[in-house]
Amino acid sequence: MKVSFPHMGQVWVALKTLFDKNGVECIVPPKCSKRTLSLGTQYSPGWVCMPYKTILGNYLEALELGADTLIGVAGPGLCRLGYYAKVHEQILRELGYDFKMYTFDWQEKQIVGLATFIKTLLQENSWRKIAGDIKFGLTQLFYLDDIERYTHVIRPREKEQGATSKIWSTVGDRICAAHDPKTLKNTKKQIMDELNAIEQIPGIRPLRVGLLGEFFVATEPFINMDMEEEMGKMHVEVTRSAYVSDWAKVWLFIEALGLGHGEKVKKAARPYLTRDVSGDAIQSLGETALHAQEGFDGIVHIQPFTCMPEIIAQNLLPQVSRDHDIPVMSIILDEQMGKAGLVTRLEAFVDLMNRRRMTKERGKKVS
Repeated sequence: MKVSFPHMGQVWVALKTLFDKNGVECIVPPKCSKRTLSLGTQYSPGWVCMPYKTILGNYLEALELGADTLIGVAGPGLCRLGYYAKVHEQILRELGYDFKMYTFDWQEKQIVGLATFIKTLLQENSWRKIAGDIKFGLTQLFYLDDIERYTHVIRPREKEQGATSKIWSTVGDRICAAHDPKTLKNTKKQIMDELNAIEQIPGIRPLRVGLLGEFFVATEPFINMDMEEEMGKMHVEVTRSAYVSDWAKVWLFIEALGLGHGEKVKKAARPYLTRDVSGDAIQSLGETALHAQEGFDGIVHIQPFTCMPEIIAQNLLPQVSRDHDIPVMSIILDEQMGKAGLVTRLEAFVDLMNRRRMTKERGKKVS
C-alpha cells in the first residue's frame, strides 16, 4: 500500500509520521503550487471552489508519484465538502486511475471514528498501538500550531525581515523527524529558542488583525498567497481563528463528550445569524465582534469563490463592522487572483488601520 492525502498546511507531518511508524509507505504530495491548482482546475467545473480544485490537484500529483491509496475527508451540513471525496473519486476513475479511496467523516463518532478509520488502514496493528500513535500525531499538530502562532508574534517585530520565515520553513521537517515524545519536546523547545533569539525592533507596536474565514483557505498558505507572512512584513500581528489542533480538540473530543463548544462565539454572532449555515460562517461573525471588544485594529475575512457559508457571512459583516466600529476587508480567492493585487489591497488596508489608530490616539490626548 502506498498511501497519500491532500496537502493542507502542516497536517502532512502527523499523517506521514503515523504511516512511517507503522511501516506503511507514505507519499506526501508536493506542496500546493500553481501546477497543483492548474491540474485540479483542468478537471473541475468552473464554478466549484478553490479547495475542491486544489485537493483534486493533490490527488493527481500523488497518483503520478505512485500512490495507490487515497484518503479523503467528508462532513455533515450544507458545505459541499460533504460530497467532494466521492466526486473526486469518480473523476479520477474516469481519468483511468486505479486506486483505493478511504473517506473519513470527521463528525461521525469523533475520536472513536478516527481510531476506527485508522484501524481500517492499519489492520495488523493493535488498538493500543493505534491509540498511542493517534495521541503522538495530535501532539505533533498541537506543537506545530503553537510554533506557528508564535511566528505571528515575532514576524511583525523582527529586525531582519525574513528571519522568522526562514526558521518556520524548517519546522515541518524537524517535527516530522521527531518520532518519540522526548525528541519531539526537545525539538519544539529548540525551535522556540531560535525564534526568541531573533532580534526585534525596539518599541514597535504592530497592528493587530484577526484573520477569519473558510478553514482550508485560512490554513493553506498557497491558497491565501502567504497572507500572514505578507501582513507580518507590514508589521501586522495576525491572529488566525482556524487551526487544526483547535478543530481536533473540539470535534474529536469535546463533541464526543457531549459538551457544547464555542458558546462565546455563537453568542456574539447571534444578533446577526441565529442558525448554523455550516462551514465557518458563525465563527467569522462571532470572532469579528469579539476581536473588536479585544481592541483589534481590523479584520481580514477570506473565502474561496462560491463558498455559500462565507458568502452569507460576508453579507452580514458590514453590519457587524458598523455595530462594533472595526474595519473589515473581505477577500474572495480563486485561481484568477494574483499575489501583487492581493498585496496592494493589504497595504491599503494597513494604511487605513494605521490612520484610524493615530486618529483615536490623538482624540484620547485631546480629551
